[in-house]
Amino acid sequence: MNSKKILVVDDERDLVDTLSFRLKSAGYEIIAAYDGQEALEKAKKENPDLIILDLMLPKMDGYKVCGLLKADTRYNKIPIILFSAKAQAEDRKLGEEVGANAYITKPFEATVLIAKIKELLKEE
Repeated sequence: MNSKKILVVDDERDLVDTLSFRLKSAGYEIIAAYDGQEALEKAKKENPDLIILDLMLPKMDGYKVCGLLKADTRYNKIPIILFSAKAQAEDRKLGEEVGANAYITKPFEATVLIAKIKELLKEE
């Protein structure tokens, strides 16, 4: 089975580790980044199948990373799930404006996140 690559971006290393563990056990290959600049670089270098992107990041926020990737025809087909503790309607609206494919708030249910990943990757 060819496993799909997911780029997990969050400045909280424990959260990246937890998410990585969950996703690896669901059969995904994980790439991790811990700030916005690193996220952008890894997205371009690794060309992941999907990106889980925190909003509040050092160096460059998730909105900017998402907007830059979605504005680039080489990367705009990569589904991006914005992943944040910010749960306000305006945060979600801004996420839609920068082209995010989904918005999941923390704390999160792993089953909900994995279901959304499968939906975006068109997996059964």
